[in-house]
Amino acid sequence: MFRLNLKIALRNLWRNKVITSINIGGLAIALAAFILVTMYFTYETGFDKTNPNYKNVYIVGITYPEFKTNYTAAPFAKAIKQNFAEVESAGLIKDSSFELTIKNGKNTLFTKRILAVDYNAAKILNIKPESGLVKPAGDTERLNYLSTESLKTLFPNKKDNKPEMVGYGASNSGIMGIIAGSIKNNLHSNFTFDGVSIANELGTGDNYDMNDYTIYLQVKPGTDVANLEQKITSLYRTELLKDKTNKKTTNELKDISTFLDPLSNQHLRPKAGNDAPYKILIALSVLGILILVIACINFTNLSIAQAAKRAKEVGIKKVMGAFRSQLTVQFLTEIFIQCFVATIFGLIIAELVLPSFNNLFQVNLLIWHIDNDLFWQLPSILCLITIIAGIYPALVLSGFKPALVLKGNFSTSKQSSWLRNGLLVFQFSIAVIFMIGLFIINAQLKYMHNQDLGFTANQVVYIKNITIFNKPDKFEPVRDKILKIPGIKSATVATFIPGGTNGVNSYTAKGLKANIDFVDVDFDYLKTLDLKLKEGRFFSNEFKMDTVNAAVINESAVAKYGIKHPIGETIRGCDIDYKIVGVIKDFKTQGFESPVQPTIYTIKNPCGGYKLQIMLKISENKMADALAALKAQWPQINPQDGEDFRYEFLDELYGKLFKKQEQLQSVFFAAAILTVFIAILGLFAFAKYITTGRIKEIAVRKILGASHLQIFKLINSSFFVMVLIANIVSWPLAYILTKKWLETFAYRIDLPLFPFLISAALTILLTIVTVSVQANSAVKANPVDALKYE
Repeated sequence: MFRLNLKIALRNLWRNKVITSINIGGLAIALAAFILVTMYFTYETGFDKTNPNYKNVYIVGITYPEFKTNYTAAPFAKAIKQNFAEVESAGLIKDSSFELTIKNGKNTLFTKRILAVDYNAAKILNIKPESGLVKPAGDTERLNYLSTESLKTLFPNKKDNKPEMVGYGASNSGIMGIIAGSIKNNLHSNFTFDGVSIANELGTGDNYDMNDYTIYLQVKPGTDVANLEQKITSLYRTELLKDKTNKKTTNELKDISTFLDPLSNQHLRPKAGNDAPYKILIALSVLGILILVIACINFTNLSIAQAAKRAKEVGIKKVMGAFRSQLTVQFLTEIFIQCFVATIFGLIIAELVLPSFNNLFQVNLLIWHIDNDLFWQLPSILCLITIIAGIYPALVLSGFKPALVLKGNFSTSKQSSWLRNGLLVFQFSIAVIFMIGLFIINAQLKYMHNQDLGFTANQVVYIKNITIFNKPDKFEPVRDKILKIPGIKSATVATFIPGGTNGVNSYTAKGLKANIDFVDVDFDYLKTLDLKLKEGRFFSNEFKMDTVNAAVINESAVAKYGIKHPIGETIRGCDIDYKIVGVIKDFKTQGFESPVQPTIYTIKNPCGGYKLQIMLKISENKMADALAALKAQWPQINPQDGEDFRYEFLDELYGKLFKKQEQLQSVFFAAAILTVFIAILGLFAFAKYITTGRIKEIAVRKILGASHLQIFKLINSSFFVMVLIANIVSWPLAYILTKKWLETFAYRIDLPLFPFLISAALTILLTIVTVSVQANSAVKANPVDALKYE
């Protein structure tokens, strides 16, 4: 019986080659997209899951009235461990603040991320050297390790894991150190690194005014995390009151609290960070599911549409004694064969598209990998889509009544007709939503690229540097040497560059105390970035006190403190009464998603960071020559960096802020193309079925004098109405979704009407063209051929 059903299934599929090809082709494309999305979703949600402590690890963060941060004071980790029995271990991590150069002879390694980790944090986060985790002997000893890849760069022929002597900084620096071994870098983790420095303890001499570390807690299984969070907040306020460096009152501390953020949140949606990656992942997952659903709808629609062709077969089999369950299994077998073939083709398409997908999302996914979850996911998906796409058509086909079918009185029910039309409307509704979304994303990205940022990143070169220029006049001799190179217009140094994060500290003005951003700068900062001065002046060598207590603030800071006439006013922070000498116009240092933060710019800041970020403004026509001259002269200009001259263009660095939105644009472009293509495929096949079913009606109308245009209008009318309904249904949903997406931007476009109109026009035009192409052969056919047997 199985062989007979299989043979019938293959014959039927071969007889209806066009419909079968459309079914398999549409489903294969949708499955390819779904496979890629499934792999990406599994990858993105799997960060750090190899850590045996994964479910019990939390970051301790602090909530201030203005913002949240994961940076806390080192002594707080020990206080938490001592006061709460439910905390098994507390560890500290400090990220490197600059790029470190490590050398072994002619081999040079530029490390971008060195983690300072205490022994407890190494255990909590499962950071293990290949030779095993060893506790440093004393409080001051540190064991320095490099990642396996980094160590290979310095020692290409190294076969053992013995310690090695290396040099730090320029070749003539004379600074040496020991690399204790290597650590395998887990790229599927939030803790990727070039190297790790493991200490017995970190921050031993710090106080609560130095928020430089990230605290990781490992709690006991079953811990009431919400209750622990409240207790840690109470402890933090108590510790601050006891600390001599704390200047906050009891009332001010009421607005400060702590939070515990699970390790599982850190990659996609950290509490003290941006959840854009999570939103992108959810959007991508929904798109993948919807594309698969649309393909299944095609399958269902076309199977129901062909019901009349299989009616006599069902009638005869029922008369011969076949049960409905047997017929259902037969039709499900046919559908399973198509789904199975579609899955094979889907895997092939996914493999072909995978390199481009990996490049877009900066990942390294592999389909044919032993640990790939697809090996158990795909069979489940295959069975699921067989049931989704096939169960209703199978029940419809197996439910035909033999008497009606064999008498020739059979016709598909109005219920099936309504279902077919409803599914077609659903398909085009989804396609319209994707098209509208694509147009609006394009409009927002165009706005972001063309909008005035308030500063000029073009022709600004950011030089990576390890020399600290915090002391007054230390950068001056370096700047003088740089400016002698033809083409270089200006040079400055700062603690932070646009596109990165700024520092945050407490400042008081007009009796109001608030946490605001700070950036420590040098002369020519305004000139180099082409900032706009609203009033007053910027820092100048002509005013000696500028290096002592002068400050420039932005418009947002003026509004924050409610200062009507800022020039000459005092703003206090870090035990210095700063005199405001200028106000600059707001500029978008953090991109378009976050509003411009109140910011103070100073030359002297005891609470600031390291001035490491050198920025140069270079003439466009002399860029190549200037960079070549800088590279050649860098050992003399900045001896501490020596021969290790390296740079990036500021506009490229700033452009990384748009990366996630550009990924979303690419995803919506692909989704819009796929959904429209699959919907048009289904429409083409559906129109073919409808036209074939009305071939005699068309012949009669032609004999009675109907023109070609009238017949085209007749055939198109029902499809036109369905697509029009699809647009009307999709517009409110598209409006809500795109409006919510735009609300994630502090600076955004007004929601335009154009995408809604153009999407409607495109879908209607594509529908008319598709249906007309399919109906053309029937319209041009000789009526005699259709009516000669009547």
